Amino acid sequence: MQERQKQIPIYQKVSSFAQNQNTSFHVPGHKNGKISLEPVPNYFQEISKIDVTEIEGLDDLHAPQGIIKKAQKLASEWFGSLDTFFLVNGSTTGNLAMILAACRPDDQVLVQRNSHKSIMHGMELAGVKPVFLPPAYNFSKQRYTNASMETLIIAVKNYPDAKAIIVTYPDYFGDTFELEELIEIAHSNNMLVMVDEAHGCHFSLPFINAPSAVSLGADIVVQSAHKMTPALTMAAYLHIQSKTIDSNRIKYYLQMLQSSSPSYPILASLDLARYYLATYSREKFNTLLAYIEEVTRIFMESDYWSVEDKKPMDDPLKICIKVKEGIDIQQIKKMLEREQLYPELVTERHILFVFGLEAVIDSAILQKKLRRIQRKLNFSSNHATIENNSMFYNDKIIPLALSYASMNKLAMEWCNWTDASGRIAAENIIPYPPGIPIITRGGEKIRTSAIEEIQQLMQHNINFQPINRTTGLNVYMEDGNKIKGE
Repeated sequence: MQERQKQIPIYQKVSSFAQNQNTSFHVPGHKNGKISLEPVPNYFQEISKIDVTEIEGLDDLHAPQGIIKKAQKLASEWFGSLDTFFLVNGSTTGNLAMILAACRPDDQVLVQRNSHKSIMHGMELAGVKPVFLPPAYNFSKQRYTNASMETLIIAVKNYPDAKAIIVTYPDYFGDTFELEELIEIAHSNNMLVMVDEAHGCHFSLPFINAPSAVSLGADIVVQSAHKMTPALTMAAYLHIQSKTIDSNRIKYYLQMLQSSSPSYPILASLDLARYYLATYSREKFNTLLAYIEEVTRIFMESDYWSVEDKKPMDDPLKICIKVKEGIDIQQIKKMLEREQLYPELVTERHILFVFGLEAVIDSAILQKKLRRIQRKLNFSSNHATIENNSMFYNDKIIPLALSYASMNKLAMEWCNWTDASGRIAAENIIPYPPGIPIITRGGEKIRTSAIEEIQQLMQHNINFQPINRTTGLNVYMEDGNKIKGE
């Protein structure tokens, strides 16, 4: 590690500022934590001391010349990018900005169908023409993964004028794929590669098996620092790794999309997250892997679920259990929460556990908690299984059914789920987490299998965005007539 990486310019500056006897006649209104409401815990007052603004010496995120410029340069050096930008509004902002900056209206874009909603929103704002790549279905895991290389090759051949390919790497469950091969195919056909690597910020560690999208040569990469490294929520990075990307356009859209009053605690945590990764040792990582292996063995003790297998290149910090048939997964979720164990994601059949880069609970304590759950399940008679519809995406490469421009001119009507098959949705229907639309606005013909999947999830209290869609959704009309998908 270079000695430079031990510097933490933003954190050091705001910490130093907080120790001074400053009198604030500027925003924010808590005046460096001197004004607070009762009863407010001390930690809120403490964080307020570094919740500062763009005064002398603290730089400006939208025109960095001092500590922020230096911190972004240190991050660029660590991650191996040409340029790195700090994001205080999450990877969502990064995904929007990368699409708006790299694409022009009516550009054709190949995109993984099971992308995050922010990718869908970015394409809509940019006015591009998406071509959806169907994700492959893993029958062993009973869930969708990435689009296959075969699908990609066919899409590149059928749509040779596409401007870019947008993929998610790794996926929500930590699964990776042959991203390097995808990048080679795309670049050989003069296509950009944009990667939503929200869950892969830690892939920059040199001793982790999974390579980062930046190291593999993707043109633009967005990472959530807060998801897998010790950064505050909404802390994220945008990396440029190609001279064909106009950094001025990136800056323009980030200035447009990000708050004009960026959070200095979030900026400091981005600085600290990079420092943490740069100083994180192989010894500490090996200790973590041993801990996760032990926890995996503990999970495997149960008769009520199995632990998913991983490829060597998958994220080692995620454990996914698949609940066996005849078991009510929501009952297990409630039991976990009573034990003060909170998983990242619960689907019809899966529960996803996300670890940090250090252990946060003693494995013996975790074992006791899981064994208590096992005993309760032994005496439970309520073993209702969610019927797993599973395969609900279209398995064909298809363009967006309606252009984004035309959608804004069409009337909408409410449609009950019983009548929705074959119609074109006027809104996204998104289980959250993970924030991946089952039905996308104007995207495709609504499939009966997708309706069944949504209804099954709703029956078992899975959260959806938007709310209040238990009976139906908004669909498009034209001249008072129904629009049917092709």
